[in-house]
Amino acid sequence: MACCDVPRGDCDEAFTVDSSRVTFGRGCLGEVGDRAGALGLRRVALFTDAGIAELPIFAKTHDCLVAAGLDVITYTDVHVEPTDASFTEAARFAQECNPDGYVSLGGGSVIDTCKAANLYASHPADFLTYVNAPVGEAKPVPGPLRPHIACPTTAGTGSEVTGIAIFDLVALSAKTGIASHALRPTEAIVDPDCTATLPAEVVAAAGLDVLSHALESYTARPYLRRRAPERPSLRPMSQGANPWSDLGCREALRLLGQFLQRAVHDASDREAREQMMWAATLAGIAFGNAGVHAPHGMAYAVAGLVRDFRPSGYPADEPLVPHGMAVILNAPSSFRFTAQASPERHLEGARLLGADTRGAGAPDAGEVLAGELIRIMRAVGMPNGLGGVGYTDDDVAALTEGALPQQRLLQNAPREMTKPVLAELFRQAMRYW
Repeated sequence: MACCDVPRGDCDEAFTVDSSRVTFGRGCLGEVGDRAGALGLRRVALFTDAGIAELPIFAKTHDCLVAAGLDVITYTDVHVEPTDASFTEAARFAQECNPDGYVSLGGGSVIDTCKAANLYASHPADFLTYVNAPVGEAKPVPGPLRPHIACPTTAGTGSEVTGIAIFDLVALSAKTGIASHALRPTEAIVDPDCTATLPAEVVAAAGLDVLSHALESYTARPYLRRRAPERPSLRPMSQGANPWSDLGCREALRLLGQFLQRAVHDASDREAREQMMWAATLAGIAFGNAGVHAPHGMAYAVAGLVRDFRPSGYPADEPLVPHGMAVILNAPSSFRFTAQASPERHLEGARLLGADTRGAGAPDAGEVLAGELIRIMRAVGMPNGLGGVGYTDDDVAALTEGALPQQRLLQNAPREMTKPVLAELFRQAMRYW
């Protein structure tokens, strides 16, 4: 297969598979002390947020570490939807306490904050040094970080197995991030019991983030259509769709089609919550090696420019569009557009999620997939497009400008995401039903 705008001889012909070591299963959070000790840790920084710090799972984690003979210093000031300021404050804490390893217990905000603290404590630099271009300098991380055991409490972000840390850059009112193999946690302890008390709204938004990870990775530009790196060690994490990521994406989509609605609507459905956690793990490993594309790139502007939307199930102290919600609101319009590049994959994604694709052909792929996504959104209580979280057509220009810097993501799309294309996709995403 020839590359888009890249001569055939310049295309990469290989892909790399990376992941954290993963332990999965009910009750495995109790292994955290032994796991930390096996890594040679003696002084551990335990990261979480104020809400989780009040839950039994935090006490369990802390006590397991102490019982293993570790000195534990806690940081509970993680900001939900982190900012450059909250990353900097966490890094200051890490520099001062100087642990020889980290444990993070929480959702993506906690795990990402711990990654950033580990990075800047291990390799101090001006904040924008490692931040993705064109916002930051995108300098490579100069060496390894200290061991980090990530323990997710939501079935969503996949941060426990990726080398990505996302935050709001307040000065630009936009999200961006840091992406480096060095940020990938050393180990992930994935315990489905940690999601037992999550509100339905959080399960829905997190689950739709998983859906987007899998569907975007499965439909991303194939790795064979990416320019080969100057050296193999410089191959990016967002390599494009590849045979390894395809395996995880397909199974994650199948599980989402079967269990997402059950997990949202019945908190006592242990099987559904467990299968959603497994889907999140599979999709996290997949997108950590393939990369996501347009819906995620657009979502960072949606979340960064929020004015007064406050979703139920989340802290109400400030406006917020949860990440998974911000992503899925862009998904139907985006996949209608990208379907032309790989209609068979878009139809397969729709089928795995539960759509009846019998008789559908290539010209139908975008509409079939968009229709299935809209059905799922309605079934789990998502807002009706961007208009449902407070945006209007008057915001299209600002949203487009906010998405354009996300080139690491947009360039992974199977079709070119120009400024006019993004504007039209935002316009189409204002209302779906």
